[in-house]
Amino acid sequence: MQAVNTSWSLYIIEASDSSLYTGITTDVERRFEEHLQCRKGAKYFNGRSPIKVVYREDGHTRSSASRREAEIKKLSRSEKKSLIAGLH
Repeated sequence: MQAVNTSWSLYIIEASDSSLYTGITTDVERRFEEHLQCRKGAKYFNGRSPIKVVYREDGHTRSSASRREAEIKKLSRSEKKSLIAGLH
């Protein structure tokens, strides 16, 4: 079970097809490596490869990270690109 004070992060990964994948984790670097290895990564990366983490927000609780993930997943591609560029 996760410790209560564990800090969660939201991240966006650019994929090999230029699409953007959004997720949450307690360790962005570890999770990116899991996506690279396919077996523990998201099914989203079947048929495409993760290229790099292009955005992250640290310091969330599990709950706030999940809420923020849902918000970002509702954004259009151009809105996500603006967020990544820091134009939000």
